[in-house]
Amino acid sequence: MKFWASTAFMKTAEMPAVAQMVEEAGFHGVLVSDHLTFPREMKTRYDGHESGQMYWPADTEWPDAWALISAMAAVTTTLQFGSYVYIAPARPLIEVVKQVGTASAIAGGRVSLGLSAGWMREEFELTGQDFDNRGPRLTEMIGALRELWQGGWVSWNGEYYEVPEMMIEPHPPGRIPILCGGESGPALRRAAQHGDGWVGTAYTLDDAGERIDRINRLRREYGREDEPFEFIMALYDPPTVETFERAESAGVTGIVAPLASWVEGRPDDPGVGAGAERFRAPITEFRENIIDRLTLVRQ
Repeated sequence: MKFWASTAFMKTAEMPAVAQMVEEAGFHGVLVSDHLTFPREMKTRYDGHESGQMYWPADTEWPDAWALISAMAAVTTTLQFGSYVYIAPARPLIEVVKQVGTASAIAGGRVSLGLSAGWMREEFELTGQDFDNRGPRLTEMIGALRELWQGGWVSWNGEYYEVPEMMIEPHPPGRIPILCGGESGPALRRAAQHGDGWVGTAYTLDDAGERIDRINRLRREYGREDEPFEFIMALYDPPTVETFERAESAGVTGIVAPLASWVEGRPDDPGVGAGAERFRAPITEFRENIIDRLTLVRQ
């Protein structure tokens, strides 16, 4: 089982130091969330909350994913990094190629790309990208990214994107895994047909197993059942060794740990003024109670 730390709802300046802590604790990697903006007036309904509105404060920090990943990569040596998830079709294709490829070069290849079609029309309007065809564009973008990251003279000729022959440097030192998010029918099919994995949100173990089964049925339909594939998500079930053993048996390959929630309401939480250090105790506890115990079980 791979354990990923989520940076959602954390302070941007603290994240490089926290990345060092989770690397020392034996985590596999860090996942970075993505939003461009918080509109004062938003017409798009957010189905992730019963109110239809984003539930986090307007001044919540959502740093640029690839700038943050580059900063964390610079102070670590083995930690992997990914996006959870990046709204790629809200950006121009060449921008995605350049930013992700640069971060991969800085990190020495320790980068994966989790992407999704997105849901907020306002973000697309701000960047001049078409919201209504975002799904088909994202599917094509996956193939285009893989081609344009090859290095040397590259080009792409598709339905939505046209890239004449050019060099885009630096290019990644190796293949960047692309994982797909989203739960709609087209999103699951995109993951099964084109992705190296699927990134979910948070589920009970039973719900996680149901989604894994659905995607695996689609993978068999596309003849991809024997290819490596990641299933990464958070779980609502209690974080115990037994829970993660059951999750692994169900097909989960990666667990997302929401670091920000670990310091909320702790009796020993010294408060915001303590900066990144307030995360050290819960990270150490997770290593001792989960990572170290799982290692012993498997020996």
